[in-house]
Amino acid sequence: MIENVHELLLLSLASFRLTRLLVYDKITNFIRRPFHREVEEKLEDGTVETYIEIKGKGLRRFIGELLSCHWCTGVWSAAGLYTGYLFAPHFFTMIICILAIAGCASIIETVVQRIIDE
Repeated sequence: MIENVHELLLLSLASFRLTRLLVYDKITNFIRRPFHREVEEKLEDGTVETYIEIKGKGLRRFIGELLSCHWCTGVWSAAGLYTGYLFAPHFFTMIICILAIAGCASIIETVVQRIIDE
C-alpha cells in the first residue's frame, strides 16, 4: 500500500514517464511497429500530417489500440509499476526512481522550451 505522499509522487512520475516512453518516444518505436502503421498525408496548405492506423484484428488490434492511447497505457503502466513495487520493492524502487527522475526532467525541459519559445 502507498504509505506517504513521496511514494505516490514517485509512482506518479514514473508512470507518466513509462507511458510517454511506450506511446510516443522514438526509442520504443520497435514495440509499436507490429501494431501500428504510420501514415503521412499532405494537406492542402502544404503541411504534412502524420497519423497512425491500427493493424490487425483481435489481440493484435487490442494491443495496437492500447499503445496508441496514453490514457489506456497509463493505467497499465501504473498497475505494472505498483504491482512490481509491492511484490519486488528492491528491484522496482530503482526502476521507479529512474523513471520518476526522467519524468521530472522531461517536465522541466518542456517548461524551459516553452519559456524559450515565447
